[in-house]
Amino acid sequence: MSTETILTRARIVLPDEILDGTLLVRDGRIAEIETGQTRLQSAVDCQGDYLIPGMVELHTDNLDKHIAPRPRVHWPARSAVVAHDAQIATAGITTVFDSVAIGDIHRESDRIETLTAMAEGLEECQREGMLRVEHFLHLRCEISHGDLPGHLARLAGHPCLKLVSLMDHTPGQRQFATLAQYAAYYQGKYQLSDAELDSFVQRCLDDRARHGDANRAAVIELVRERGIKLASHDDATVEHAEEAAEAGAVVAEFPTTRVAALALRERGIGILSGAPNVVRGGSHSGNISAIDLARDGLVDILSSDYVPASLLPAAFRLVQELGYSLPAAIRMVATRPADAMGLTDRGRIAPGLRADLVRVAERGGLPLVRAVWHRGERVA
Repeated sequence: MSTETILTRARIVLPDEILDGTLLVRDGRIAEIETGQTRLQSAVDCQGDYLIPGMVELHTDNLDKHIAPRPRVHWPARSAVVAHDAQIATAGITTVFDSVAIGDIHRESDRIETLTAMAEGLEECQREGMLRVEHFLHLRCEISHGDLPGHLARLAGHPCLKLVSLMDHTPGQRQFATLAQYAAYYQGKYQLSDAELDSFVQRCLDDRARHGDANRAAVIELVRERGIKLASHDDATVEHAEEAAEAGAVVAEFPTTRVAALALRERGIGILSGAPNVVRGGSHSGNISAIDLARDGLVDILSSDYVPASLLPAAFRLVQELGYSLPAAIRMVATRPADAMGLTDRGRIAPGLRADLVRVAERGGLPLVRAVWHRGERVA
């Protein structure tokens, strides 16, 4: 039996314009878009609010916070996934790539212990129809981790796996270009003494020398064999951009310098920057501001990273402070991430595409999510 929803008196954000009009959803797809409003009593009156495509998030570690809410506290996996999903949906994200780490440079990390639970919990919840939005798996591969190949081989057949990223948090490069930056961050995070930090740094360098190159090559080989999308991470130099291009990366996550961003742009790799960086006005680790990169046109995609609710405000800040058009800003949180992952059925409002939609009110310059539809069904 056919189902229909009519949304009227909406400012519909299309790929290149904003249309005051009415949108018809039929059987989970966008059927028609027309100017003006309808008088049908059954229509949802959007009261002049914006209607944007459901946002697409490529990198969030928000699930970590739900499955390990405190150190050594592990929450039941399915409950954690459902709680994470609710937070994602109410932020206006209708497609999310849950970034799950294989390995960590700190040996006391919970990440390996929770890895299997997160992957299995995600698959079960998706399969059993427990989730409001669509989830994919994004495996973050720490190349200095000795057990990376085994874990990666075990998870390579996961039905939700669609993205793999190459991580290298070795001291003195990429995210932390100097040891002083590294020390300030990790001593604050793990309360290390100077002697403990020295030992920690040396062990990280040794692990990178022992495992890094072989693990990196293994990850690249696997994604090529299986046709999985690849991302680089924390590129800081021209050499890093060259390595990303040679590996076949389609997205570069969080470049840390303008030099790297320019080199990535020259090589046709999509540049992903952090929405929290935009909202806060700077990087939490002291690297280049995403606002500065966006001002120079060197950001293609925004990611909420560790704050799901940052994605929409970041897009609006680009409009308010840098003069972006709203359609251009929305492309960075919906169209471009969808296109980068080959998801051609979403990411924009157009007839025939999935009815993944978000109603957004603007109050005092702040965008507020008023309603969310996924495949035409209201989920928030």
